Amino acid sequence: MTTRTWLKSMIIRVIKTICETAIATIGTSTLISEVNWTLVLSSSLLSGFICFLTCLAGLPEAN
Repeated sequence: MTTRTWLKSMIIRVIKTICETAIATIGTSTLISEVNWTLVLSSSLLSGFICFLTCLAGLPEAN
């Protein structure tokens, strides 16, 4: 496994996690006008950071 492969896999996984969290958080609102955008942004970034830390333990797709 090269560093480049690991980095590419990690970036893809983090972006997917951020997007999935944003979709789930937005989906909890009844109307788009009721979306708490600060909550969406903060929870998405937090999940991305946690995903990054998890990636440090290893990425099976990068092997």
